[in-house]
Amino acid sequence: MHGTTTVPDGQPGPDRTEEYLAYADRVWRGEEDLTAHLEGRYTGSRLVRVGDGVGMYPGFANSAVFDTGSGLVMVDSGDAITAAVRHAAVRAFSPEPVRAVVFTHGHVDHVGGTGPFDAEEAPPEVIGHEAVAARFQRYRDTAGYNSWVNRRQFGVPWLEWPTEYRRPDTTYRDRHTLRRGALTFELVHARGETDDHTYVWVPELGVLCTGDLFIWNSPNAGNPQKVQRYPQEWAQALRDMAALDAEVLLPGHGVPITGTDRVRQALLDTARLLESLCEQTRTLMNEGARLDTVVQRVRVPADLLEKPYLRPAYDEPEFVVRNLWRLWGGWYDLNPAHLKPAPEAEVAAELCAAAGGADVLARRALSLFAQGRLRLACHLAETAALAAPDDVAVALVRARVYGGRAESESSTMARGVFSWAAAESAAVVEGTDVATELARTEAGARHAAGRIGVGLSDTGGRSDGADASDVSGPKDGADPSDVSGPKDGADPSGGADPAGAAGSGPARVTAAGPRG
Repeated sequence: MHGTTTVPDGQPGPDRTEEYLAYADRVWRGEEDLTAHLEGRYTGSRLVRVGDGVGMYPGFANSAVFDTGSGLVMVDSGDAITAAVRHAAVRAFSPEPVRAVVFTHGHVDHVGGTGPFDAEEAPPEVIGHEAVAARFQRYRDTAGYNSWVNRRQFGVPWLEWPTEYRRPDTTYRDRHTLRRGALTFELVHARGETDDHTYVWVPELGVLCTGDLFIWNSPNAGNPQKVQRYPQEWAQALRDMAALDAEVLLPGHGVPITGTDRVRQALLDTARLLESLCEQTRTLMNEGARLDTVVQRVRVPADLLEKPYLRPAYDEPEFVVRNLWRLWGGWYDLNPAHLKPAPEAEVAAELCAAAGGADVLARRALSLFAQGRLRLACHLAETAALAAPDDVAVALVRARVYGGRAESESSTMARGVFSWAAAESAAVVEGTDVATELARTEAGARHAAGRIGVGLSDTGGRSDGADASDVSGPKDGADPSDVSGPKDGADPSGGADPAGAAGSGPARVTAAGPRG
């Protein structure tokens, strides 16, 4: 994996703790972003030390390791791809056996690295919430679907979703106390990003392991291709964690936060963002508004998305609003035509016929695209392509529109979906396939051919790690508080020539790994 370093004789590389913690402080201050962390520049064959007897593996998904004086306790084992180097880093930290591994939740990038520890003379006890096993069963039942979801989301056509998982040996429902040596590990269940989530509090050290309840991004509470999230309960969990007055926060993703005031601020700001989305969405639902109206009217407090730890670089608030609607109101969006709709292709054919042909809609889509009216341009381009799926000229327009749309987006989820759509149409134009078109750009080639830190099958991938360099927030000129995204009139291509989108391959995709 990119960033992994060992010396020729197999001994661990240098201890980079001081350098890493200085970097983490700059990230907090907004002087740097998460690029270096996510690219693996600090990932090697040593843990970084974040306190006496406390180490952290700063991978795509982090692991925390505690020396209890009577063996080690590990919080999250990471992904399968980095399992060997992560194991080596833990062994360089201490030769003591790993007595327990706590799964903060069942996402594959947090539970896939247990194998090397299970192979040791004294395998660890694995502990997790009681719902983790049900998640693993669902993953097995829907492996094909999850493969397609994550191929689209991260631009990795070869990705195969795993079907084998390390089940917990010990499960709990609400709270569980684990005592090892001189340390106490308080495990607390909290629904948030998942229904099986655990945060871990170590009172003797003042260390809080949040799992994915805090990830240095706007909360992953609305992923459009994944199962239900729970923003209101998540916000309460954040407030409960803030009340602990932790001195160190070790997140599931991103850099540690040190200092009681900083930890409390990060947790409470995140809670406030979720609570604002919940309150506004619920108010509009109670007024009888349609989903479309809710999405257009909800706003995030502008000061929150300016925080370096709340930028919408992975998920985004608009998706959270839709997830809240699904949680509280079901799938019907109050548009009666959507209750029992005609097939999409039939609707598209009728609209194109009324407009004078699919080519007419496609040309109008290009005109709207040139004006920066990206959302409308996508509707028309998609309608034209549904009505004329084999029309090369229409496919070219669709590739241009979605390629430019991907470039304009701040979140990994939106970029992934739009880039995949652009690749589908580029393949029609070129007579190739999605994998070929995704690989036409340098970044796309890295994702399509390389492996990313997600713990999935490495079938045909390289070992040079992921490009996670684009972790910036909303683009200049966009209103970051508007959950509906960039406004009409924004630059639809990020400065790129939209006419080149199909010929040069679809827009780049930034792999941020599936956090589920």
